[in-house]
Amino acid sequence: MSEESRETGDESVPAESRPDRPPIAGLVETLSVKRNVTVGAAVGVALAVAVYAVRALELLGPVGGTREYPVLGPDGYFLLLAFVLASSTTLLVASVLTVVSAVRALREPDTS
Repeated sequence: MSEESRETGDESVPAESRPDRPPIAGLVETLSVKRNVTVGAAVGVALAVAVYAVRALELLGPVGGTREYPVLGPDGYFLLLAFVLASSTTLLVASVLTVVSAVRALREPDTS
């Protein structure tokens, strides 16, 4: 920044002096983010459906003890918990796959 812009308080930088930045789409494509999110969503939904089925359909037998679930009932609460499980699993799987993609991209030799 020049002394003149510091004195006047003008924080804008002219377009000519800004460095060229690669588009973010290239980074997203290099890291396979779309594929990673798709895989993460599939794993998250599959896990949530499996856990919900085991609990709601009592595939492992009835649960000992009784609880009261006001407003939504037990199925409503377990659906909300299944959504939270699916969302968090999607985020975890997509993040791990993206980090693996980034490590692979950094390790491969630059062919440019």
